[in-house]
Amino acid sequence: MNLPRLPALILVLSTALGAHLHAAAQAQTASAAKSPDAGTLAEARKGFRTTLIRKMPPQPPIPAPPADVFNLVRYDAASGKLGAYLTPDPRDGKKHPAIIWITGGDSNSIDDLWEPGPVSNDQTASAYRKAGIIMMFPSLRGGNDNPGVREGFLGEVDDVLAAAAYLEKQPYVDPDRIYLGGHSTGGTLALLTAETSTRFRAVFAFGPVDEIDGYGGRFTGFNPANPREAALRSPGRWLASVRSPVFVIEGAGGNIDSLLAMRGTTRNPQIRFVPVQGADHFNVLAPANKHIAQKILLDAGPDTNITLSPAQMAPR
Repeated sequence: MNLPRLPALILVLSTALGAHLHAAAQAQTASAAKSPDAGTLAEARKGFRTTLIRKMPPQPPIPAPPADVFNLVRYDAASGKLGAYLTPDPRDGKKHPAIIWITGGDSNSIDDLWEPGPVSNDQTASAYRKAGIIMMFPSLRGGNDNPGVREGFLGEVDDVLAAAAYLEKQPYVDPDRIYLGGHSTGGTLALLTAETSTRFRAVFAFGPVDEIDGYGGRFTGFNPANPREAALRSPGRWLASVRSPVFVIEGAGGNIDSLLAMRGTTRNPQIRFVPVQGADHFNVLAPANKHIAQKILLDAGPDTNITLSPAQMAPR
């Protein structure tokens, strides 16, 4: 019987052990990278500068809206003056509730959002303006013909807050009743904004991801070699940072895994997770926004009193 010589056996065992330890270390690192981060998102973002290795494709300029539906305005942000659609002054002498809405897909750009959307996928969130709520659709850095470079869910948080600063100065807007909403990529950005600031009376995040790598790099161009890049863009890691009412909403047939993952990792009483049975990622929008719009109209006290009924947000 031929036995391997001792040095060779030690080498084999050492190599196998090293490979095992390396794999275990990689698994531990990956697990730690996706665990909730210490501190707040606002603190973690301070002084961080992203490194972008891929530019997002350019988009066409902002189309001119119908004057009776929206004004095309420019608001001041860190990268310069950014475009936005804004409901015109109703000229009734009243201060109205308002909502900033972040679109899905290319959430940095806006297009003809005044065109009616199908009930099965109404990306226009028109239920709010039809209810008499002031709407603002901000275009963000690098989107449309805006100055700046798209960072993908990082500097865009600051743009959303800059849009809110512009909106609150409008004489027909109640600065204490400004809300934030968004769908899909817009929902992810809305949730990150809520984790960074308490500026909004309530936030409605439709179908966000918990981890930014869920998009497969489609909407981001940061350097994947730096784990901090993904961490600061992944809302599931910063749920403890939320300090004002947030509603995470998704159809049970949509991106529900992210909602359930986040619900399972936090007990933050400021966050309500709202899975809607009988709905998917898209057809949840029209009935849910109609329901929320009516809640906003009745939300007039010192603190928000909004509660949502999943049954009333289901498609009919």
